[in-house]
Amino acid sequence: MSTQTRVNMQKGIVSKYRPFAPINLPDRQWPSKMITAAPIWCSVDLRDGNQALPIPMSVEEKLEMFDLLVKIGFKEIEVGFPSASQTEYDFTRRLIEENRIPHDVTIQVLVQAKEELIYRTFESLRGAKRAIVHIYNSTSEQQRRIVFGLDKPAIVGIAVRGVQLIKELASTLPETDITLQYSPESFSLTEIDFALEICEAVVDVWQPTPEKKIILNLPTTVEVSTPNIYADQIEWFCRHLRNRDTAIVSLHTHNDRGTGVASSELGLMAGAERVEGTLFGNGERTGNVDIVTLALNMYTQGVDPGLDFSDIQAIQRVYEKCTRLPVPMRQPYAGELVFTAFSGSHQDAINKGMNAQETSSSELWDVPYLPIDPKDIGRSYEAIIRINSQSGKGGVAYLMESEFGLQLPKAMHIEFGKVIKQLADTRGSEILSTELFAAFENEYLARTIPFALQAFESRTMVHDDGSKEIECVACVEVDGVTREIRARGNGPIDAFVRALNEHDLASFKLLTYTEHAVGQGAETQAVAYIQLQTVSGTFFGAAMDSNIEIASIKAVLSGLNRSQAYA
Repeated sequence: MSTQTRVNMQKGIVSKYRPFAPINLPDRQWPSKMITAAPIWCSVDLRDGNQALPIPMSVEEKLEMFDLLVKIGFKEIEVGFPSASQTEYDFTRRLIEENRIPHDVTIQVLVQAKEELIYRTFESLRGAKRAIVHIYNSTSEQQRRIVFGLDKPAIVGIAVRGVQLIKELASTLPETDITLQYSPESFSLTEIDFALEICEAVVDVWQPTPEKKIILNLPTTVEVSTPNIYADQIEWFCRHLRNRDTAIVSLHTHNDRGTGVASSELGLMAGAERVEGTLFGNGERTGNVDIVTLALNMYTQGVDPGLDFSDIQAIQRVYEKCTRLPVPMRQPYAGELVFTAFSGSHQDAINKGMNAQETSSSELWDVPYLPIDPKDIGRSYEAIIRINSQSGKGGVAYLMESEFGLQLPKAMHIEFGKVIKQLADTRGSEILSTELFAAFENEYLARTIPFALQAFESRTMVHDDGSKEIECVACVEVDGVTREIRARGNGPIDAFVRALNEHDLASFKLLTYTEHAVGQGAETQAVAYIQLQTVSGTFFGAAMDSNIEIASIKAVLSGLNRSQAYA
């Protein structure tokens, strides 16, 4: 047994690797282009995605995934590599024999440019209405030298002979409309002029027309450069391809450098018309391009992607069940936390943006930190703001309103925000919404020391001159002793404040008062917020009751109790 020698990363001059050479395209046009329409989408979840799974999908799981892809709206689905295994073959046959393929969906099958594999592939397709036969062979200098030991003409010969056989066999399936797709595997590592040469050799054999096009799929089988170089490769190829109108240029990007989505976006800007990828980016190594992200990126730019992700969480559930792979919490659009803000400044901006959105006359979505309306993809606003030690007053206020309907006065945001921040710092973990309400209840609604309301009545007094006053009579428990107090004022709250002050039970003045209703029908509750000025400082009180007058009186006592607690 040999021992592996540790190799450290090189420092300073890195001689072990070399930068990828750019394409000579000084008049490139793609940087000024925009994506204005959705491409042709082809899902490769059932083949490229499936082969990357530690436990490949069973036939039943593949059927469930196929149905999901159809429901999402894919019109081209690569269903497998029928010549690679009996499971792949059986799955293809079952789709055809059980009439599971909708009339507007075309299945795609993959095959290497090898004679015996091509024959087996055509056996699997018998009875299909339409099919794309996807043939490939590797073309890069690295593959030619290391793997095959062949020169360029020999590599071209492999592709040409494979396509010739497919053309012959297509005539044996007169009931099946066959489209040819050719991939120069490792296109992004292939000399661009040789990639063009081998593709045109395939085109010459197949003889496509503008009405019956060939698909030329140009993959970044291994991502080795920045996305702009791939875009240059695509634009160069599209410019130089003979009879461009007879071909659909397709992209198949991988994510080795973490820029698979960007490569596909720039490739579309460079002239491609079709994209192959998988849900959530499943695939070999770091994965294929994530079609969910790519499609929803287009959607946020005002482009209908032609795929329906209105219930992204339902899609995620089927995906995770069939692939046994989790969708990461920070996965764009679908991750549990991607619409969640913990930062105080972010929460405040989102809170204000959501309020502005509700009152705006424009349908344009315009909320800070949220590039897409979560409701468009079936996500809930409830998870947008969550509370931890990094959270601020705006996030706390947003959750209190969105979760519980409590519209805290703006000046109260700071006060209650401090309460929650202290709780989060002590806990060292996220504060759940139920815990948030419990903290509000403990801080404001449940305080009964030293003051607790036993009874309260008010009546209107009309004087001889026609003026009116409100007289109140209240029974208040103070440190366990019940006291009856009364006074007059211009309203029930004013009268109660006067009664407390005049009977020397407290010394304070009322600064602000707000109230609103929560709930509907018989379940409606009144919520009152009172701000008081005492010798100890300024304090808010809050209370809930079915009677708005009682709620406001309890809110006064809530504020007094808090002033005593913090004195």
